[in-house]
Amino acid sequence: MAHRPKRTFRQRPADSSDSDGAEEPSAEPGTRKEQETSGPAEEGPPSGGGRAQVAERPRRVRGARGRGRVWATSRRAPGAAPRAQGGGVQESRTVDLSTDEEDGTHHSSESKDDQSSSSDSSGSQEEKEFSSTVKIPDAAFIQAARRKRELARAQGDYISLDVKHPITISGTKRNSDDDPESEPDDHEKRIPFAPKPQTLRQRMAEETSINETSEESQEDESQDIWEHQQMKKAVKVIEETDIGISRSSRSQTLRKFDTSVSFSPVNLEIIKKQLNTRLTLLQDTHRSHLREYEKCMQDVKSSQSTIQHLESSSNHALNYKFYKSMKIYVENVIDCLNEKIINIQEIESSMHALLLKQAMTFMKRRQDELKHESTYLQQLSCKEETSTNGSLAVDEKTQWILEEIESRRTQRRQARVLSGNCNHQEGTSSDDELSSAEMTDFQKSHDAILQNQKKVFEDVHHDFCNIQNILLKFQQWREKFPDSYYEAFISLCIPKLLNPLVRVQLIHWNPLKLDSVDLKQMPWFTSVEEFMEDSKKEDSSDKKILSAVINKTVIPRLTDFIEFIWDPLSTSQTTSLITHCRVILEEHSTYENEVSKSKQDLFKSIVSRMKKAIEDDVFIPLYPKSAIENKTSPHAKFQERQFWSGLKLFSNILLWNGLLPDDTLRELGLGKLLNRYLITALQNAIPGPDAVKKCKQIAACLPEKWFQDSAMRTSIPQLENFIQFLLQSVHKLSRSEFRDEVKEIILILVKIKALNQAESFIEEYHLDHLKSLIKKA
Repeated sequence: MAHRPKRTFRQRPADSSDSDGAEEPSAEPGTRKEQETSGPAEEGPPSGGGRAQVAERPRRVRGARGRGRVWATSRRAPGAAPRAQGGGVQESRTVDLSTDEEDGTHHSSESKDDQSSSSDSSGSQEEKEFSSTVKIPDAAFIQAARRKRELARAQGDYISLDVKHPITISGTKRNSDDDPESEPDDHEKRIPFAPKPQTLRQRMAEETSINETSEESQEDESQDIWEHQQMKKAVKVIEETDIGISRSSRSQTLRKFDTSVSFSPVNLEIIKKQLNTRLTLLQDTHRSHLREYEKCMQDVKSSQSTIQHLESSSNHALNYKFYKSMKIYVENVIDCLNEKIINIQEIESSMHALLLKQAMTFMKRRQDELKHESTYLQQLSCKEETSTNGSLAVDEKTQWILEEIESRRTQRRQARVLSGNCNHQEGTSSDDELSSAEMTDFQKSHDAILQNQKKVFEDVHHDFCNIQNILLKFQQWREKFPDSYYEAFISLCIPKLLNPLVRVQLIHWNPLKLDSVDLKQMPWFTSVEEFMEDSKKEDSSDKKILSAVINKTVIPRLTDFIEFIWDPLSTSQTTSLITHCRVILEEHSTYENEVSKSKQDLFKSIVSRMKKAIEDDVFIPLYPKSAIENKTSPHAKFQERQFWSGLKLFSNILLWNGLLPDDTLRELGLGKLLNRYLITALQNAIPGPDAVKKCKQIAACLPEKWFQDSAMRTSIPQLENFIQFLLQSVHKLSRSEFRDEVKEIILILVKIKALNQAESFIEEYHLDHLKSLIKKA
């Protein structure tokens, strides 16, 4: 394949007024060989840099434009005249043809540099021969030839089509390369009836030259996308063109054009058909654009009508505004609570740890004192270790503990005397006194926790931390849009939303203290009650909000108090706890399904704590009667205190009557405590007024509803041991002069519905004056 012949440069007159002055400037004759010699050296394999070299030439030719786009380059010289000027239509087409052939040959030479060197040498030889025979016309001759051609075009009606002149491709190329102006006359050239097909690069260059000014001002993103797409198309077309030119150049190199070859005829029908096809495509495209335009206009009209409709319907706008504001408000409340919940939990934990520490202090002290005092009395009764003077050897710790116990008892006796409580029994005190230093430390820590509680929401607006304000927002929703309010199940969301706020108010709440604030007096309780009362629907789900809040917030906190802090031996704590439990479980247990699980967990914790107290805190020692006959002896006093302590626990357990199931209370109070500990201690005691007093106190603790059945003649099974002890005691006392005590025992039997045993005893001892007691029962 022959490479493109080297371009020869000829010197043109400086004062030439030729319109084709865009030709490349000629070089000195002496330098032509140097350029020809350096030409092949510059032509190398297009590895990596081939495309850059192709782009470099247009950049040099059209440097005035300043845009280095490969697709926008043009082979036409910067100063070339348009087709309608200068050399005319025929001349311009000839120049374009030579340029196109140069481009094709150039691309072919760059892509096929690895071909045989023989083609290169033959092409160079032909160029040299052609260059030596060409005569360079002067400017005057060129001007005269141009005027002659212009006159011929203006005067001639037609140009004959029968004139045939042999024209070779190689000659055409040489004429194009050497001198674009030295082209054949009009009568020597074939007249084209259809426009010469242009390459994609030429078409792009032509469009670019026409719209050069507008293109330079358009550098936006859409133009870049279009350029990129055209680049892909141009590369593809150029590759196909290069392949076709390379194939044709192989067969046509060094041989003249065959004039016998005929081309397909071109007539008006073919042109008309192509134009009609093109017109049809354009019309289809136009119609599709019209349809898209109509659709867009319809969408615009629809959007405008929707906007006008929404603007005109003020109710919808207000509704949307309300819902949007409510959504934003709830999100802000949730964000606030999520941020504060960690601080709330820390404060709750601090308060719980403080109260737990105090409760564990009391419990450990009571157990330690019980252990040391029991050990001391046991050593005292056995007299295993005595000193030379006959006194018991006691270690310093035990001695200090005993002195501390006696000191607190003395203080309690003095306090009872001042208060006028003379019927108090030793052992029924809770023994929960603290030293002044311990009390000061406890109060200081307690006050610090309460101060932290007040600071939790000090940086929060009242609308986001005040329960009443929050419920007021939901109340407005319920009044304005009740349907959407109930459809959103707000009654299920409010308890969860109020949980952190209620927990903050419950931090200082201690249900084990009698002076603790009642739940009904707390701000959250009254606010929720008012919100429920304002509901107009009788079967509204809002009626369950208070129950749900108690179930999710109050009962878990109450359960923690029972499991870890409550002391069942303390009557004050038990009474206060029962009071709060009755408020929670009785007055607000209308919806059993909602509180059943929490209620069961609460009951389990109560029963578990009382079982633990019976196992750990009840201890009634048994001493010989000789050791307890003297009521002032340490053994008698210790046994008496422990009995009354166990009886106090028995009374506290039975206080749960009405809250805990009867079977559970009978198992705990009668089975585990009365029959196992109290009856055993009574049987070891000396019969007399003291024993009758203890039995009477036991009977007073028993719930009356267990014996309300008038048809009962026999007491409950768990009291069988107690009844047998009463019968034994009444038999012993009937032989002595304790008539009042006998009557008291009969009254106890009647109260617990042991009527058959009481009648048998009266008939046996002929106590007819006591039969009236049985009849009243």
